[in-house]
Amino acid sequence: MNSKILGMAKQSVPAAETDDDEPVTPAGRLFAQPLMDQVINCAIAGESAINLESIKSEIQKSIMLKHPRFCSVMVTDAAGRQFWRRTEVDVDRHVIIIHEPISGEEEFVSDEDAVNDYVANLTVSSPLSKEKPLWELHVLVAHRAVVFRVHHALGDGISLMSMFLSCCRRLDDPEQAPAIAGVGAAAILPKRWSVWTVVKLVWFTLLYSLELILRLMWLSDKTTAVSGGSGVELWPRRLATARFRIEDMKTVKRAVAEATINDVLFGVIEMGISRYFDLRSNNSLQEGDQITGVAMVNLRPQAGLQDLSKLMNTNANSGSRWGNKFGIILLPVCYHKHNSGSGSGSGSDPLLFVRRAKAMIDRKKLSLEAPFSYMLMDVITHLFGAKLTSILNYQVVCNTTFTVSNVIGPREKITLCGNPVKYMRVTTSSLPHAITMHMLSYAGFADMQILVAKEIIPDPKLLAKCFEDALMEMKEEASTSFQGI
Repeated sequence: MNSKILGMAKQSVPAAETDDDEPVTPAGRLFAQPLMDQVINCAIAGESAINLESIKSEIQKSIMLKHPRFCSVMVTDAAGRQFWRRTEVDVDRHVIIIHEPISGEEEFVSDEDAVNDYVANLTVSSPLSKEKPLWELHVLVAHRAVVFRVHHALGDGISLMSMFLSCCRRLDDPEQAPAIAGVGAAAILPKRWSVWTVVKLVWFTLLYSLELILRLMWLSDKTTAVSGGSGVELWPRRLATARFRIEDMKTVKRAVAEATINDVLFGVIEMGISRYFDLRSNNSLQEGDQITGVAMVNLRPQAGLQDLSKLMNTNANSGSRWGNKFGIILLPVCYHKHNSGSGSGSGSDPLLFVRRAKAMIDRKKLSLEAPFSYMLMDVITHLFGAKLTSILNYQVVCNTTFTVSNVIGPREKITLCGNPVKYMRVTTSSLPHAITMHMLSYAGFADMQILVAKEIIPDPKLLAKCFEDALMEMKEEASTSFQGI
């Protein structure tokens, strides 16, 4: 039997609640359910060889072991209620050292390929043991990389990245921690209000909330060459990386009035997926056919990374505290056939993809879809339990085609345990989607990890290249438009 099933099926030993136990939040209970058992995997590569003793020493004195979530096990009482219970942390049980080079089905041409293959296997076959705090550090000595694994019940990407950066130092100033930039995707209501704005807010909220409810029940995407479905989360995975220069994305952003980096990202996704469909022999899509993605939206008052002291302040406003504070929105992506050199058609101007993405995201911003999704799942969990919530979340994923998230990382080069960091990349446990995409920026680049079910998408590197080529075409078009001004 698949080891992921065995790991998910294993239940915590029933235990009576004690005075020091802390109830698991509704979001934490959701991610602890078998259907939504999610682990965040962050791969970090160093420029130099890894010092094993330095890593263990840094963990022992890090702020991470002062945080109760990282020093607690999840226990379940006889009534099925879940709690965090403090325990002693044995670092040696959490640090897994692998000295030999990673081997796979194919000979790896680079350390990056080897690390990607290792992480891909973790996403589908290696749940975290509930007998110890829900985190691990895998050290791939031969590849100068570590994989930090944290259960999603402990916190979301914003919380975890903010904590990780507190353990790092700037490369150009080893005495300073990396700057926390308030930049990123957050649910922001309009700054200027009018009657027409209120009308649109109500309309778009009702429209998108209704679509989300329908996705919870039966409304599903058309089956395509990249569709997943129930049970696909157990299929073997492959992982590829699409790398973007932040400056290239900014060049494209400046070419489209009032566009954002997220507008550019979703334009790249629509254009890249359209190009990939063109290359697949079994593409049955017609011009304008739609598939749907699920995107995560930060619901904290401040966008992007957070001040760790505020996250860990138990007296702070609940909207700024540690944990999982995000909603979801549904992102429609339409297929447009590539008309290279034709001078006409939907696929002839790459910047059209960004303009369409911006128009769609502007409508999403002018709605309460993300807060509604968060509150809906929170209410269902309180009234009916996390099991039903996990079933509904699973249904949303089965009825859509892909997942996408975007987390802002440090802008400058950093060091971890004195070792300069070459790259940071993040992905999560496999889902019923055949494609999941998670982007993390670092020191002028944004790396998007593309996790695929390899029996459905056998060539993820081709898909990654489609995304990279899409951005380059957009940049060339933007540069041409600037020259014509």
